[in-house]
Amino acid sequence: MMTLRESGESAAGLVVAGGGGGSAGSAPYPFPVVVEVRGITVAARFARLPDALAALLEALRALPLSPEQLDFFDELLGPSAVQTIGHRLAVYGEVRSLAFLGLKPYVVGVYPAGPEGPS
Repeated sequence: MMTLRESGESAAGLVVAGGGGGSAGSAPYPFPVVVEVRGITVAARFARLPDALAALLEALRALPLSPEQLDFFDELLGPSAVQTIGHRLAVYGEVRSLAFLGLKPYVVGVYPAGPEGPS
């Protein structure tokens, strides 16, 4: 499995993200988040959403995705989308999409980190 790194440090802050719109959906933006490509990367916790999205994009670019998929993720998760993603996290509790490697789908997720911190 690949790891996602925060600010060049090891991804020691790993957490397993729960789904759905729990109480984290009411937390003010910005808040710590968890990102992952389920089945390919380990879930990693980040204090800042822009850092999390940059690490997630870097991990996705390392995968053999089609140019169309890479363009989609650049638009969905790129620097100009930070406010939109933050809003969606606050309102819906998660942002998910699918990345296809061949015919196999993998969930790409961004979730608010739980108050319990890294596990």
